[in-house]
Amino acid sequence: MVGIIKYGAGNIYSVACAIKYLGKEFVLIEKPDMIDKVNFLILPGVGSFDSGIENLNKTEISEKIKNKIETGIPFLGICLGLQLLFEKSEEGEKKGFGILKGRVVKFKNRNLKIPHMGWNRVKIYKKSRIFDEIDDNSFFYFAHSYYAETNDEIILGKTKYDVDFPSIILKGNIVGVQFHPEKSGKVGLLFLKNFLEGKWLL
Repeated sequence: MVGIIKYGAGNIYSVACAIKYLGKEFVLIEKPDMIDKVNFLILPGVGSFDSGIENLNKTEISEKIKNKIETGIPFLGICLGLQLLFEKSEEGEKKGFGILKGRVVKFKNRNLKIPHMGWNRVKIYKKSRIFDEIDDNSFFYFAHSYYAETNDEIILGKTKYDVDFPSIILKGNIVGVQFHPEKSGKVGLLFLKNFLEGKWLL
């Protein structure tokens, strides 16, 4: 059973549709105790850092998510769902989960079109079975103005938009992506399939 955190940060149903297309059962999680019933956990998100944290704190899901991650459950953070795992963000004043070391920063080049929106390549930085059947430099769909600055040790893939920013991270049972796999066509579905098959844990 796949649990998708529903916390008012948008993009929930496109993720749910992708999971359903892959033939997996899912539940939309709105209460902390629902997390205990799932085997995979996905935190999607579109919107601001502070509002995302506030919404999760209001529903008292934040601590439950952190505790569940510590048990080793396969976890996927998408876009804002990735950014919330870090310690802080230039986008707001609230503290992030602090599960991953680093911070979230804004694209600085004023000549760039912000947000970074549309298709861009992901360069595979380190090998992992999460990339099974996915070619290096495949295109994924992005929609964001901020990105993570973190240790290279946890970066699996990078994308260039003026700077080379982390577009895929992996730390133990945690996968995080700055792109939207649910909006990335066939290659995005392959990525989700690999995640749900737990290949990257083997």
